[in-house]
Amino acid sequence: MTNLNQTIHFVNALVAQETANRKLVRYWLYVICLMVFAIVIVGGATRLTDSGLSITEWKPIHGVMPPLNIAEWMEEFEKYKLIPEYTQINEGMSLAQFKKIFWWEWGHRFLGRFIGLVFAIPLFFFWVTGRLESKIKPRLLILLVLGGLQGFIGWWMVSSGLVDRVDVSQYRLAIHLTLACFIFAYALWIARGLAEHTALPVENKALRVLAMLITLFAIFQIFLGGLVAGLHAGLTFNTWPLMDGAIIPQGLNTLSPLWLNWFENLKSVQFNHRIGAYVLTLLVFVQFIYTLKSRVDAPHFNRSIILVLLVIAQAAIGIMTLVMQVPLHLALTHQALAVLFLAASIAHWRGLIGEYPKVTDLKFRR
Repeated sequence: MTNLNQTIHFVNALVAQETANRKLVRYWLYVICLMVFAIVIVGGATRLTDSGLSITEWKPIHGVMPPLNIAEWMEEFEKYKLIPEYTQINEGMSLAQFKKIFWWEWGHRFLGRFIGLVFAIPLFFFWVTGRLESKIKPRLLILLVLGGLQGFIGWWMVSSGLVDRVDVSQYRLAIHLTLACFIFAYALWIARGLAEHTALPVENKALRVLAMLITLFAIFQIFLGGLVAGLHAGLTFNTWPLMDGAIIPQGLNTLSPLWLNWFENLKSVQFNHRIGAYVLTLLVFVQFIYTLKSRVDAPHFNRSIILVLLVIAQAAIGIMTLVMQVPLHLALTHQALAVLFLAASIAHWRGLIGEYPKVTDLKFRR
């Protein structure tokens, strides 16, 4: 009897430790998600204030320190004066004006470096102290690789605007934004899998597929939004619901080859983003109706309601941003809501699937 009690006590202690480990790792991933959310917003402000080309070099280590005296400020300013954005658009800019755009870009890069440290150092600690389940180890390594790749793509994007252009490539900007949101979604997916869900998984395959489609289309819509931002397409055709006086305007396919219109024709790029919003809204409402008819548990139904409310809010802010010709506060709100909607879609989809194996089902590592 004594041995049995000792075994039960030992197993309970292991379960308690594993539960605590899951909670710690989950909260750490939530912090990463919040930081990625923040850098997406800062990145949006950097783009909207045309600050992204103010730092013309990529110095992963030395670049952590901003200019500390007038000589260093002048050195950075002189480098900026050599690129087309200055010579063709901002010639005559004062040092004070340069500092305003410099700080946006420096803050964006600094936050990216800080996220890397906040991810890598705890990952190493959790790994060597045995706090990570074997199932999530490769997923966390994928996140680490994606974070490094994002830093490279950020510079790849900036470098596109330093020689022959006065702006960064819309292709590279859209990829940079989309990858940031994918990292956010993937980190949240892992974290939500470690949470103890209050409702049972749903076996309805159609409901799961709809939830997956909403998430994937939300990421695609963010990519389309990146193209709009990259081309400043939101500053054109500022009417709704009509666009250039029509539901389907003329001039959507003026470039050759045809596919080029999706990426370089301002009218087509904005039109595609509008249509994407309509499709995403339709998917959300179909999901809501199907969830209602399926009589799922309350948490699943509540998350479907949250998606409906967020997509309505996002559509309203998007229309206001367009009609008012992209004021900074509305544009950043629109971007923030896009990430919040993505988070809600991940939570909904993950909830329908369920969590990772319960702690009591794990084969303990110790």
